[in-house]
Amino acid sequence: MVRSTDESDVGVTWLMSMFHADWTHHGPTAAEAVGYHLWDELDPESVVAVRRDAALLLRLPAATIEVLWRAGTETGPSFFSGGRTGVTSGTRWMETLTGLCDTWLSGHAGVDAAAAAPAEWDGVELADPVLAEIEAADFLPDEVGRALTECVRRCTPDLAFRLLLRAMQQIGTASGAALSPEHYARLAALGSALRYGEFVVSEVRHLVV
Repeated sequence: MVRSTDESDVGVTWLMSMFHADWTHHGPTAAEAVGYHLWDELDPESVVAVRRDAALLLRLPAATIEVLWRAGTETGPSFFSGGRTGVTSGTRWMETLTGLCDTWLSGHAGVDAAAAAPAEWDGVELADPVLAEIEAADFLPDEVGRALTECVRRCTPDLAFRLLLRAMQQIGTASGAALSPEHYARLAALGSALRYGEFVVSEVRHLVV
């Protein structure tokens, strides 16, 4: 059993992939852009997954959330400065996401907003391998590594690993980083253990040399 029917990413990390350089084409504020992607016919489980991740991230300090969001998106350093985005802190942003998901779910009868993912998806037993892969991604800035490590310990290894992949995709591509085939094989094995679909870990395959 995989996490999504189309075998792509899920949760906040799926949403982060929508915040590329042209994200404002989908709404003048960040919340409106999210509303565009939480369209009415979206699979309810996708919305529940976003809400669950956002709630987990609320266990972290605002600054840590901000580091993780910036590392995995193309929104730039001004995203949390208010102004056009309407976002003033990492904590407020995760609260906004949970609120948007709750509004969506309240309009879809029969959907349980508190639906629990299978326990094995948290990846608790994989904490050490995930921490090892965070350390191995030595092209990531130190503050990103620290934030990911905190996410492993205070959220779930699964969420931290998906955020690691987002950061590797964004920062690795921008910096010209390279992964060895052996490194990628380890990432793929972790993705398989966490029951990820085909197109999650493969987002960093282009870094392999």
